Amino acid sequence: MQDRFARLRRIALRPLSGKSPRSVAGQVFVLQVALVVLLVVFAVFSLFLQSRRDTNAEAKRRSIAVAQTFAHSPGILSALHTPAPSKVLQPLTEAGRKSAGVDFVVVMDTHGIRYTHPIPSKIGKRFVGTIGPSLAGKVYTESVHGPLGHEVQATVPIKDTRGKVVALVSAGLKVKNVTNQVDRQIPIILAAGGGALGAATCVTALAGRRLRRQTHSLAPGEMTRMYEHHDAVLHSVREGVLIIDDDGVLLLANDEARRLLALPADAEGRHVGEMSGLEAEMVLLLTSGREATDEVHFAGPRLLAVNQRPTDRGGGPKGTVVTLRDSTELQAVSGRAQVARDRLKLLYDAGLGIGTTLDVVRTADELARVAVPRFADFVTVDVADAVLHGEEPAATATGMRRIAVSGIRDDHPLYEKDRLIDFLPSTPQARGYGTGRSELVTDLSAATGWRAQDPERAEGIVEYGIHSLIAAPIRARGIVLGVANFWRSKEHGPFDEEELSLAEELVARAAISIDNARRYSREHALAVTLQRSLLPRALPEQSALEVGYRYLPAQSGVSGDWFDVIPLPGSRVALVVGDVVGHGLHAAATMGRLRTAVHNFSTLDLPPDELLGHLDDLVGRIDQNENCPETPAAVVGATCLYAIYDPVTRRCAMARAGHLAPALVLPDGSATFPDLPAGPPLGLGGMPFQTAEFDLPEGSQLVLYTDGLIEDRTRDLDVGMELLREALAGHPDRPPDESCQAVLGELLPGRPQDDVALLIARTRALPPDRIADWDVPPDPAAVAKVRLAAADKLDEWGLTELAFGMELILSELVTNAIRYGGEPIHVRLIHDRTLTCEVADASSTSPHLRYAATTDEGGRGLFLVSQLAERWGTRYTPQGKVIWAEQALPKTEGGCA
Repeated sequence: MQDRFARLRRIALRPLSGKSPRSVAGQVFVLQVALVVLLVVFAVFSLFLQSRRDTNAEAKRRSIAVAQTFAHSPGILSALHTPAPSKVLQPLTEAGRKSAGVDFVVVMDTHGIRYTHPIPSKIGKRFVGTIGPSLAGKVYTESVHGPLGHEVQATVPIKDTRGKVVALVSAGLKVKNVTNQVDRQIPIILAAGGGALGAATCVTALAGRRLRRQTHSLAPGEMTRMYEHHDAVLHSVREGVLIIDDDGVLLLANDEARRLLALPADAEGRHVGEMSGLEAEMVLLLTSGREATDEVHFAGPRLLAVNQRPTDRGGGPKGTVVTLRDSTELQAVSGRAQVARDRLKLLYDAGLGIGTTLDVVRTADELARVAVPRFADFVTVDVADAVLHGEEPAATATGMRRIAVSGIRDDHPLYEKDRLIDFLPSTPQARGYGTGRSELVTDLSAATGWRAQDPERAEGIVEYGIHSLIAAPIRARGIVLGVANFWRSKEHGPFDEEELSLAEELVARAAISIDNARRYSREHALAVTLQRSLLPRALPEQSALEVGYRYLPAQSGVSGDWFDVIPLPGSRVALVVGDVVGHGLHAAATMGRLRTAVHNFSTLDLPPDELLGHLDDLVGRIDQNENCPETPAAVVGATCLYAIYDPVTRRCAMARAGHLAPALVLPDGSATFPDLPAGPPLGLGGMPFQTAEFDLPEGSQLVLYTDGLIEDRTRDLDVGMELLREALAGHPDRPPDESCQAVLGELLPGRPQDDVALLIARTRALPPDRIADWDVPPDPAAVAKVRLAAADKLDEWGLTELAFGMELILSELVTNAIRYGGEPIHVRLIHDRTLTCEVADASSTSPHLRYAATTDEGGRGLFLVSQLAERWGTRYTPQGKVIWAEQALPKTEGGCA
């Protein structure tokens, strides 16, 4: 091998030993200059011919264009028919000749006698040139010796309207003018050729200098030493090197390549395919000529990393250079490292992808999806059924709910999702659940304990190809919540002890999230139960309003939104909607306190502004009580809207404390937001609230809501209110319950971010025949008349059996009004779900119930009223007060009043 390289070196260096590298470079430079000069000369000659041809062609084209333009110009035919055509045409042809840049424009008759010519003396003489083709209707160009010298001219026929040739037009240029244009281009061509020659010379000189730099001006001895060093490196490196030509013949193989491939001594010069010791895939790669980077191939017991590159990139001979590295041991180490990296990546992805929500089922599904197919072919997750309800799990693996199933295929024979399973004690799941330690079954076909659970299904699992199982208990905070099952089929080998640890780590990451979700479910269920217990479960019976409502809890849990419908004396109804700041149990509890307070204050029959004032004082006291040194300051804030509707007068009074204005849908379908004074939120104190009153036509819809309905991060408040108005408008006859559903569908297509309370009430009016009223003069004798009129009205209403009690109530209330009240005195009876008696006077003095002694002569009137009436009370008005009393209606045959 070394003799072969020495022979190649002598052959390669022999031409360089007798000649100076500089003289060779000089000869090459002269040769290149000569070639450039020849190329420039040929280029100049070719450009000269091309330029002359193009110039002649341009002259002919211009002549034809000028002649045709003049032949088709307007007025040419009329000028030819004049008595003196030359007088008319001569000025026109001269003007056209000068503007077109030609040397002559001649108009002649069909015999060739000129009408015009640049030289006036030539007019009337015969045209010098061929006119036969033009008389036949063709355009003819030629080069002639005319009056102006050697000329290039074009002759064009002039035809009348019938297509007959009546005259001819010839235009042209002198040849010397054409030649002058060519001569003017020659200096430009020569200058360009000289520039190209200079550029070529510079490039050649720079290329020569670059070649000398690349060889570093090495002498022959130095080049010899370089080859010796190259030879030493080639045969001493611990990397195999092969050079193969384009036909697949091995040209060179260093010592390491011979060792790695076990090549014979005569391998060089032989075709690669003839070497029997090479693997088929290796032969295919070496003969393909394609590029390869660190491809792994077997060579006997060795595993080689092969790199292959072509040799003709720099213009060299076609072939390939191949390098070989022995990576047998490195591959084993890197394989183990890759497995470790894959497992770390799996744990990292599990940390990011498991536990994204506080939902037990979602967390279990995330665990199953992370593990398939990177760790197991199938994953099932079973948890105690009590865990799904936030409760503590049972001590045994009975009542297990399968909440997640994931696999590489959907036709597996495993238990389906949502199935309730009672695992037998002999199963790996029951053992793992009971001990809290993972169970590994490397061969399911040989194991027997798990088959007792469902022998037929177990046989199907084995036949399906599932052969290995890890049952890892889901353990968090000392409690086992369930079991995660990892299954492998014939696509992968069985689980081992190392993978058992990985499964435990995966499950441990999910266990905390599942337990957190369980605890959250429990707390959330408690909070929701508390909040729903504080909200009205059913609306009270009343005749003034047809009511529909919706309450939607927020995604983040319970909040302080609430609403209520409260019947008031005199067939009136109060509507309430409010919102407590914040979320959680604190907000829900505060909401319950406020709702209870509103109920209590409503029994006092206060106007809306006064009721909100009392509620504001209550919130302020709650705030003071909760801001103690032992607990962090938690300012209580709330908004509220309180409205009272009277079906007798069809009038609505309302006031609000920091709450959004209600919407009003009139019977004609128009939706508006009434101008209701905006009071401060509850708890601020110091500012009064204002009551606004509106007359509502029967069939109007009053819409009360909380801010969660219209407020959203993606839109402004005004946009939300406009969406609400559009959802309500145009549907005056739609029932309130359907309106609630339609509004929520338009404004909240998904689950809301905040609690939403929506209350829609359609107004009704009490018929006039159910109302009777009288003005009472301040005379005790008028009491009897009122009793008699009331008895007649009760007979008319069919309530005769209530007449006796109502007469006694009227007698006492009217007598007190005459004796202690002020004028005017007014009595009103209302026949609704109850029989209500109202006595109004101008005095603000409130009567009090007394318990008279047996010896007292008076003080028993209101006591008698309280015994005869179901309820009684006092309501203050801007004009005075109203004392009312209610009696229950007698039951009908069906058992209802």
